[in-house]
Amino acid sequence: MLKPIDAENMERASSVRWALASLSLSMLLSSLGISIANVASPTLAQAFNASFQEVQWIVLAYLLAITTLIVSVGRLGDVTSRRRLLLAGLFLFTTASVLCGVAPTLSLLIAARAVQGLGAAIMMALTMAFVGDTVPKARTGSAMGLLGTMSAIGTALGPSLGGLLIAGTGWRAIFLVNVPLGLLGLVLAYRYLPADRRGPKTDRTGFDVVGTLLLALALGAYALAMTIGRGSFGPLNMALLVAAVFGAGFFVLVEARVASPLVRLAAFRNATLSTSLATSALVSTVMMATLVVGPFYLSRALGLDAALVGTVMSVGPLVAALTGVPAGRIADRFGAGRMTIIGLIAIAAGCFILSVMPAISGIPGYIAPIAVITSGYALFQTANNTAVMSDIRPDQRGVVSGLLNLSRNLGLITGASAMGAVFAFASVAIDIATARPEAVAAGMRITFAVATILIVDALAIAIGSRALAARPSLPGVS
Repeated sequence: MLKPIDAENMERASSVRWALASLSLSMLLSSLGISIANVASPTLAQAFNASFQEVQWIVLAYLLAITTLIVSVGRLGDVTSRRRLLLAGLFLFTTASVLCGVAPTLSLLIAARAVQGLGAAIMMALTMAFVGDTVPKARTGSAMGLLGTMSAIGTALGPSLGGLLIAGTGWRAIFLVNVPLGLLGLVLAYRYLPADRRGPKTDRTGFDVVGTLLLALALGAYALAMTIGRGSFGPLNMALLVAAVFGAGFFVLVEARVASPLVRLAAFRNATLSTSLATSALVSTVMMATLVVGPFYLSRALGLDAALVGTVMSVGPLVAALTGVPAGRIADRFGAGRMTIIGLIAIAAGCFILSVMPAISGIPGYIAPIAVITSGYALFQTANNTAVMSDIRPDQRGVVSGLLNLSRNLGLITGASAMGAVFAFASVAIDIATARPEAVAAGMRITFAVATILIVDALAIAIGSRALAARPSLPGVS
């Protein structure tokens, strides 16, 4: 007996909702894994009788695994089974969370965090790639907005949830809390994610192992160059940066010659993709400034205690979480390209206001422009991802999703180092933690003046790309 058409549509809509729920949970968990461990550093240093530099690897191992592998796992999903790989990522993340929670030594905890980062890389890359297989093209923006919202919630929830769990049951709970959520995500993904649409075997391509290793080494060297040394840039940082440049050069040479490259260099001739990656990296660099500068400005210049600093700092992620889904709907309705530019204008406006805002404006003078910046970021990120992912070929969705996530992560890593250095230099202080309030306020204004310039550059790139795309081709030129 055939099902009524209305019943079939309702069943299909229900499956799409549950599939999106599984993707949202994957994005939430991978983002939560980044932010929840930061708050535990002092506790873990005491628990393992370790230095800050040693405990820092608990955070770095996770970030390095994501940064170095996210493009590769995205491509692996394209050439094998995207659904099977995402299930493997959820399983890895959940299992590694158990291992983190029971780790008896610091070295085992760091190793388990690296495995957890591998699972998170798979989850981050493939959740965006799955949107094209799950929702109609007209609703791509709404789905991207939902994923952006879950990422913001994970980032915002991490410090507060981590603090509560550590105070209540100890540091192991910050990892074990992922286990029931990971199991739920695994069940939902297995039950509701659509099966892979396989082409003929003759169309299946190989996996570029050499390119994968070169890219991982280059990205790992760059990430380490930007993060080790706690703000100082010494000979080791320079050596790692040089290694990253050489690694990137060798990677380009290999990709130009292999039959099945990890990243097709011709893809960067696509103005939409190249523009999206460049602007995403610039915007993420600026967004990291809010996380680097904010705590020092609030505590030193405005004199807030730690609890109030945490509350004010949560406003940004909260605004991003609330505006993510509406931003997606706006992008669907008015066009992703146009909304990308409006989002950039909002970020630039917020940064400019912070660059001229006097400290006497107090907490409201800080929160208002931060709300403008983060709502603009939510609109930009959703529209930017939608512009790329809505028109990409199905067999390239994984690697392109990985590239988008990579540009964001590299921007955050660069921002933590570069914008932190700008802030320290502008504050004219040997130790920023003991700098005078007026010096910190001046440093904040100069840092966001630099941030404004970076966003104006991103805006120029985006507008220039749209102008080139709209220009009619000359006769005889294709």
